[in-house]
Amino acid sequence: MAVMEQNKRHHLMLGQDNNSLTWLIIINAVVFIILAFIRVIYIIDFDKEADAVNAFHTQVLDWFTLSPGLSTFITRPWTLLVYMFSHENILHVISSLLWLWAFGYILQDLTGNSKLIPIYLYGGVAGAVCFLITARFSGAAYPLIGAGASVMAVVVATTAIQPGYRIFPMLNGGIPLWILTVIFAAIDFASLSKGYDGAANSAAHLGGAIAGFIFVTQLRRGKDPGRWMGNFLYWIDDLFNPEKKHKKQPVKQKHFYKAEKKPYSKTPHITQQKLDEILDKINQQGYHLLTDDEKEFLKKASREDF
Repeated sequence: MAVMEQNKRHHLMLGQDNNSLTWLIIINAVVFIILAFIRVIYIIDFDKEADAVNAFHTQVLDWFTLSPGLSTFITRPWTLLVYMFSHENILHVISSLLWLWAFGYILQDLTGNSKLIPIYLYGGVAGAVCFLITARFSGAAYPLIGAGASVMAVVVATTAIQPGYRIFPMLNGGIPLWILTVIFAAIDFASLSKGYDGAANSAAHLGGAIAGFIFVTQLRRGKDPGRWMGNFLYWIDDLFNPEKKHKKQPVKQKHFYKAEKKPYSKTPHITQQKLDEILDKINQQGYHLLTDDEKEFLKKASREDF
């Protein structure tokens, strides 16, 4: 149908400036490059590489990682957010960004553009809390670094929304998303068990998974835990780009009817502008947040092959 084909053309691509997935990948990559560049400078300045690495960890990296000690964390509260965008090992950052891209792309395809960043941040914060609690009882000594908990939240949220979503359709009809999630979890937790502080890191990733599942549960109840983040980002965007203010919906579009049947029904005139607005809304918020009138508009446009 013409409408569905046009909807596919409206899917967010990685190069678009309003793509949450693009910004998350860029931020993680830029922070990694900055830290790697500073590390190289330390190695050049010191005679021994071991001394350079120790100085780099103490003077730089420790300010980007989440300390297992509560007393240290209190003096560096920003690490609650910064740690989930920081990586030291190149294999670590590549692995995290590949999984983030794979599941983040599917998540945006299913729910629109506004859910990915909240899920990523909620997962990171939940992982940090679980890490601090577990570290206190397990005696963990190494700090938490990386997007592992946040990516786990994205993975679980995407799978919880539609576990039967299939990828690689050329392989016997495709591989269900839940199988890919099981593979990811197995690889993730197997790699964590090798570390000295495996319990605390595993708890962080488990906390991220729980956060992703709870987020989807709230969405199904009609609540959007990440709406305030979207409004805040819009406010920031409007602050620095006053020429493109985000339009608020007219009051008449905010009415919600509790009755099964509306007091009136209307047949909208099909226009290209209205169609583009609805398709943009699907990309930003997801099909499930369309009003009944907007869904009826899409059906009518499809029937008329508009």
